[in-house]
Amino acid sequence: MADRFFPNIMPDFVAETPTSPTQEAEPEIGSSSLMKLLSMPYPSLSERFKRTALDLKETILTETWGATGQRVHDFTLYSGALGTALLLFKSYQVTSNTNDLSLCSQIIKACDSASLGSRDVTFICGRAGICALGAVAAKHLGRLSCQEISLMNCCMGKLGFLWACLFLNKHLGEGTISSAYMRAVVDEIIKNGRALGKRGRCPLMFEWYGEKYWGAAHGLAGIMDVLMDMELKPDELKMSRVFGDKEFMEAAVDAAEMVWKRGLLKRVGICHGISGNAYVFLSLYQLTGNLGFLYRAKAFACFLVDRANKLISEGELHRGDSPYSLFEGVGGMAYLLLDMIEPSQAKFPAYEQ
Repeated sequence: MADRFFPNIMPDFVAETPTSPTQEAEPEIGSSSLMKLLSMPYPSLSERFKRTALDLKETILTETWGATGQRVHDFTLYSGALGTALLLFKSYQVTSNTNDLSLCSQIIKACDSASLGSRDVTFICGRAGICALGAVAAKHLGRLSCQEISLMNCCMGKLGFLWACLFLNKHLGEGTISSAYMRAVVDEIIKNGRALGKRGRCPLMFEWYGEKYWGAAHGLAGIMDVLMDMELKPDELKMSRVFGDKEFMEAAVDAAEMVWKRGLLKRVGICHGISGNAYVFLSLYQLTGNLGFLYRAKAFACFLVDRANKLISEGELHRGDSPYSLFEGVGGMAYLLLDMIEPSQAKFPAYEQ
């Protein structure tokens, strides 16, 4: 296992110290430069995060859009051009730069054309993500009213459908897609999960290509994450009151401790790498208000700012099979750094947005 992560030698806490303008200049890479980042006052550090993220965004845009002649070969949010579009949308939210929003819309249109023959209806790897993000971008451009959103245009795949509906409701307003439309899909998912769950000890279980998975991408955790955002029936609300949340919080804190110790993975992305692990601490910070979790998220982000380029060039840090993508590559790093500007509002791309 040790060969899959870098030893975390960062202190458990570093106090912020005032810096002069000359001290805020780019330091040389090394342990001292990392410590300087960790001790930098947060307003100054957030500006550093912003500069790095926007520079990285331009590189990603060049590699995934400009260098391809604005042709889309991979339209997915996970590893393709739609991930670049979502990064541009995030940049627009942070900077209010309408050029980013316009480019986002252009890329979505190209993804839509490239995906017309696809039968995959998932949010991250299919047309659901294209339709949902397209509707949100159009709304921000003033080209769409909520009444014009067609349910059939979102997609008709189970979790992809629900995910797209949640995305639209979060960005365009609750009730944009009625809970009544979603309930039948929720009931069908639970019905299927219970049927498979009867074969084992877990009340709900699902398979992906004949295999049982527990994770967020292909397994039970990801399915439950979506289901828990659904509107509950009165009897379900009553059942939820029976279970306290203390044990779940303790489990989350224990898991976060392991992420702190072993979470500097030798991958950069949000799916399998350091960028994604930083969101563990951001979620706990938002839930508890504990500044220790914010420090740990900041530490992972500082590690990337200080060392990612060098480690990637040396072959020590893997950029993924799609090195500029949102989930596998440096697109996730850029997204994290934009989120670190307002950490209390940070949301894991697509999952929490």
